[in-house]
Amino acid sequence: MECISVFDMLKIGVGPSSSHTLGPWRAAERWIKELKDSDNFKAIKRIKVDLYGSLSLTGKGHATDLAVMLGLSGSDPETIPTNTIDIIIASIKNTGKLVLNDEQIVVFDTKNDIVFNRNFLPFHSNGITFTAYAESEIHKSTFYSIGGGFVVKEERTVHEENKGLKSEFPFPINKASDLIAFCKSENKSVSEIVLENERSLRDNETIDYELERVWKTMLDCMFTGCHTEGTLPGGLNVRRRAFDMHKGLNVEVPYVTSQDWLQSIRQSEVKFRQILKWVSCFALSVNEVNAALGRVVTAPTNGSAGVIPAVLMYYMVIENHDADFKHIKQFLLVAGEIGSIFKKGATISAAMGGCQAEIGVSSAMAAGALCELLGGTPEQVLIASEIAMEHHLGLTCDPIGGLVQIPCIERNSMGAIKAINAAELALETDPNNVKVPLDKVVDTMWETAKDMNTKYKETSEGGLAIRVNMADC
Repeated sequence: MECISVFDMLKIGVGPSSSHTLGPWRAAERWIKELKDSDNFKAIKRIKVDLYGSLSLTGKGHATDLAVMLGLSGSDPETIPTNTIDIIIASIKNTGKLVLNDEQIVVFDTKNDIVFNRNFLPFHSNGITFTAYAESEIHKSTFYSIGGGFVVKEERTVHEENKGLKSEFPFPINKASDLIAFCKSENKSVSEIVLENERSLRDNETIDYELERVWKTMLDCMFTGCHTEGTLPGGLNVRRRAFDMHKGLNVEVPYVTSQDWLQSIRQSEVKFRQILKWVSCFALSVNEVNAALGRVVTAPTNGSAGVIPAVLMYYMVIENHDADFKHIKQFLLVAGEIGSIFKKGATISAAMGGCQAEIGVSSAMAAGALCELLGGTPEQVLIASEIAMEHHLGLTCDPIGGLVQIPCIERNSMGAIKAINAAELALETDPNNVKVPLDKVVDTMWETAKDMNTKYKETSEGGLAIRVNMADC
């Protein structure tokens, strides 16, 4: 059984995609480590990268080629100043050379050394192969980006960052039924069970520090999105809407910090239509930043990164003006665990399951987390997650131009609103009268994913992607 931490589900990185940007970036880092471990690093003169399946079909729009170059260059997606990305890429393109791991110069032709192969590898639809040459080939490895920034080789393994930490949690959870059984036997809430598991990996101070860092990244991302106007890159000419929506909500700008901004919003009085606009504004802001290669938190993916911060902001701005870090921590712990249940039982990769695997899962994560904050029992938390996913089943992934923009950005708004509605419905539901348990929905989602036509799985070969011409946008 995999030990999937909350920090595996909520990773800090760079947009626009966790599977197509963050995953290949991390794969490049792991490949460099392999080179060093095999003593081949210093002998390298040239590198070739082959992208397969969905990574190839929508790689350009998802900045997969850029992510690979940044990973090979030794940049860290958690810390790289995002305003330096264009500079690094331009240098590689203009010089025909790449500084491998920021240590060694190798020849690298961006037009010929990153190959977009349209065929799919058998193991997973997001395959990437790195080949190193001296006079001839000296080292070759294939990785698979399986969604949410997770990267594996030919076997599904525990996420690399948790290896060597713990082989099993004190409360091992594979399904929702496991989680609810532990909640009952230990007389604990979902967040309390999850916290005990996290404590087997890290001390309390580290857990709090990392959760605060996740939340700060989310908050800063919303702040940036609400205060940035203009058009998103990529060729679709999508105008940023969060700025105008935020301005229309009569919020004074600018603010010195994102925390100042949050406090000012919490002092506002809002009505139902404004609530819808605020939640939409929060969600849109995150995914506009994501589309512009900004820093976001996978939740559980980059393409669905706006749902969880939007719903958490809803709680803090609308439901509880006194909410503090204790509530943020509780929310993120629950959300992370719900996400891990979907990853273990189905998928969080749109290339494997369509958008139900991204927006659907993020909505389920947010719904369960909000339900607990609103006083829901562990049973009602799972009911909220089930309701949210049930009404995303079958949702396809058909990005226009392979860009994480249309329909992706708006879908985060819809996922957030559905999560809030699902939490409210769950609070009014008698757990003894539930017809569809969460595990059944997870199973159904996976079956739906397997039945879904490949052209609706992040390939831009069906749906809106072929009905709307980029040239007309």
